[in-house]
Amino acid sequence: MSKILHRHTQARLPVAVGGEGAYLIDRNGKRYLDGSGGAAVSCLGHNHPAVVEAMRAQLAQLSYAHTAFFTTATLEALAEQMVAHAPRNLSHVYFVCGGSEAMETALKLSRQYFLEIGQPQRTHFIARRQSYHGNTLGALAVGGNPLRRDPYEPLLLKTSRIAMCYPYRDLQPGESEAQYGLRVAQELEQEILAIGADKVIGFVAETVVGATAGVVPPVAGYFQRIREICDRYGVLLILDEVMCGMGRTGVLYAHQQEGVRADLVTVAKGLGGGYQPIGATLMDQRIYRAIADGSAAFQNGHTYLGHAVAAAAALAVQQTIQQQRLLENVQQRGAQLFAALRKNFAAHPHVGDIRGRGLFVGIEMVENRASKTPFAADVPLHSLIKQAAMQNGLIIYPGNGTIDGKRGHHILLAPPFIFEAAHVDELVSKLSRSIDQAIDKLH
Repeated sequence: MSKILHRHTQARLPVAVGGEGAYLIDRNGKRYLDGSGGAAVSCLGHNHPAVVEAMRAQLAQLSYAHTAFFTTATLEALAEQMVAHAPRNLSHVYFVCGGSEAMETALKLSRQYFLEIGQPQRTHFIARRQSYHGNTLGALAVGGNPLRRDPYEPLLLKTSRIAMCYPYRDLQPGESEAQYGLRVAQELEQEILAIGADKVIGFVAETVVGATAGVVPPVAGYFQRIREICDRYGVLLILDEVMCGMGRTGVLYAHQQEGVRADLVTVAKGLGGGYQPIGATLMDQRIYRAIADGSAAFQNGHTYLGHAVAAAAALAVQQTIQQQRLLENVQQRGAQLFAALRKNFAAHPHVGDIRGRGLFVGIEMVENRASKTPFAADVPLHSLIKQAAMQNGLIIYPGNGTIDGKRGHHILLAPPFIFEAAHVDELVSKLSRSIDQAIDKLH
């Protein structure tokens, strides 16, 4: 019996012993096509030689130096790499060990920014329903997913929430997507005024909603209106790109596709591609300057932030993406994947919606396609699909509570940027078989 407290105490997990490109291998020699990158992490697949060699070289030179005493050339180079390819207003970066820490950092940075500029009355955050920003208490506080929040609700910072941009469910009859986007964005202004315009620190949102609702991109114009509202009331726009960023949607920073400026951006998963734990918060130059010209010290810190080996791995990942022009492959393979999914499931009675960008795809499952009626909340469809997929040698990332934290099921796909055309065909074939096998078990 395992001495690990696994995510589920009754789980009987296969033992992974190797990885090769887009595949993971268990100790019985079975190969699994990694159709979700774990949780949208493994952007370069597994055992990439350039990353492994960079980590080996860094270990041979220096493994760890605490950032209260030293910086390292590798960490400085990673920061230069990220800022050089970021939107121009993002001038500095703070490194941590993962996405939850990156969001905690963004919340603290935004609060300290207002202290530095003489607005200490700003203490309130606004976020969105059905969002997810991490599992620490601060990140859960701005998250909007009841399944994750409810056990810890008494411990969480009070946060307001507005509707997310979810046209498949919420677009009204006769309403255009542009009209819908403006309508739901307007909820932000209403909430700011209800709280008090001088009391709000920031608005927190995933640029493309990830795990909780199954990859929901915003409609055109939504974030532009959000940006206008934030600017009107001096509210910071904090964009969570932990899952959707670093190339997943076909560009390094997902909000570049929205044509907006973010004040703080959190990234993690695709930053290091799973080779080492690493995350980061990028900040607008005026936030950096407020701290640098004010108290000069950011009141935060973690023992392993800026770890030299993690930085070496992430730098190799980011350089490989650039050198091998993998963002182009994300766009091409993404288009192929969408076309194959839509063709394969065009008449499937239980596939309600296929959505996403690049190699970031969500499939919403429904009991009735015409009415969009979801399966009952107590139906374990997501678990059955995951089990069938694993048996078929495919890793995907299914979820439940898609609609409101209780109802709805979806599948998230986030394959590596190195995917080839044959991998797309294999994924769709195995996924189709797995979905049908899972639904058969319900009947």
